Amino acid sequence: MFLISIMTMVILLISSFLMIISSILCKKVITDREKSSPFECGFDPKGSARLPFSLRFFLIAVIFLIFDVEITLLLPLPYIIKFTNITTWLFTGVYFFMILLIGLYHEWNQGALEWAT
Repeated sequence: MFLISIMTMVILLISSFLMIISSILCKKVITDREKSSPFECGFDPKGSARLPFSLRFFLIAVIFLIFDVEITLLLPLPYIIKFTNITTWLFTGVYFFMILLIGLYHEWNQGALEWAT
């Protein structure tokens, strides 16, 4: 047990030493204005390329992805009716559909689906 703890400490010491040495050696201190500026086909940009991202657009995209995944889960329901019991199939379909509708109602009620306020 003592040998394992010593080996672990040696390995941690060597890896820490290598990480410190590599971080010291690979630092680039030369900052070039041209390399840090945005590139637009070789010309100087007309405006700021660092425009703020619309949070409303991001939220609508996330909502779309969530509902898209749920619809993807509903798509195999017509196919599996042959392999399952009708009550299980009906319960699963209604359950997923209710989750989808409750989520849509909640997002609509919160105003997340409004493009302009």
